[in-house]
Amino acid sequence: MIIDMIAGARPNFMKIAALYAVAHEFPSLKLRFVHTGQHYDFKMSDIFLQQLGLPEPDCHLGVGSGTHAVQTAEIMKGYEGWVQQSHPDAMVVVGDVNSTVACALVAAKEGVPVAHVEAGLRSFDRTMPEEINRILTDSISDWLFVTEASGVANLAREGRPLSSIHLVGHVMIDTLLRMMPHAQPPAGVTLQEGTYAFVTLHRPANVDDPTILATLCDQLISTAERMPVIFPVHPRTRARLQDANLWDTLAARVQIVEPVTYFESLWLTKHARVVITDSGGLQEESTALNVPCLTLRKNTERPVTVSDGTSTLIGHDWVLFQQCIAQIMDGAYKRPLAQIPYWDGNAGRRILSILAN
Repeated sequence: MIIDMIAGARPNFMKIAALYAVAHEFPSLKLRFVHTGQHYDFKMSDIFLQQLGLPEPDCHLGVGSGTHAVQTAEIMKGYEGWVQQSHPDAMVVVGDVNSTVACALVAAKEGVPVAHVEAGLRSFDRTMPEEINRILTDSISDWLFVTEASGVANLAREGRPLSSIHLVGHVMIDTLLRMMPHAQPPAGVTLQEGTYAFVTLHRPANVDDPTILATLCDQLISTAERMPVIFPVHPRTRARLQDANLWDTLAARVQIVEPVTYFESLWLTKHARVVITDSGGLQEESTALNVPCLTLRKNTERPVTVSDGTSTLIGHDWVLFQQCIAQIMDGAYKRPLAQIPYWDGNAGRRILSILAN
């Protein structure tokens, strides 16, 4: 059985790596790596393939950047040609990026069965492009591999057949547990473990409005008065900070560094006193590592990280943000469950077992 594995953005690589890590246990399955090229910066793509032990892509579409419509269309055009030429028996998409929905649409129209890893997650906020991608992909998928119980409930409510829904755990956690021994601090960064805040920001709701971004910078500077703050800056965020004339003020108080590799991000998350982020993946990774996470979003498609994990939804409630920082400093922040069900490092094995059978 020939299965195309689709990836093209940074989180996708960690997710399919969990499947490749156990693929040797399923000789009836032949995995083919299709890289869409959605992320093309070296630190956000090629170096991840090296670190994660992924093979060279069997197909590289090389689409690069563009608007949502342009990028999605270019991926569809490229993947359609590949499918018509190479005839996969099935395909796997992960997450919720443009590569996910674009390749799923092509496969469904070409009669290729679709498996969606990380299915069923819902923020219920359709202003988020990722939410549209999730809903559309799930609606045309034959296998729905779910990370947490909320995903099962969401898919059932949307009328997806229960026979297609599989609660398997989270491949991102598989890769985290497998790769943790390789975690390393960023070059040139000296931080005492357990003392600092690790910050990531990239979502338009946080960085596109100069007023909101200025307030965020004020909060990070306030946090820096209580603990060191390290902030690997996403290229999009860097541009917005510079456009708003906030860069110099922030850089004077916060340790700003270039985007980090996966191994460096693991180290920064594991040893942080608190993670401050608008990233979905870091909500999950911080929960798996039992590190407090203040999520700068009003909603989350990963509610288990709030109900059972280490995350608190902050949105732009800065009173709540300061209260949580004070609790973290005092050791009074909430204590999560020891482990989210099925987040045990075996999600990839469960997925391939179902596909092989």
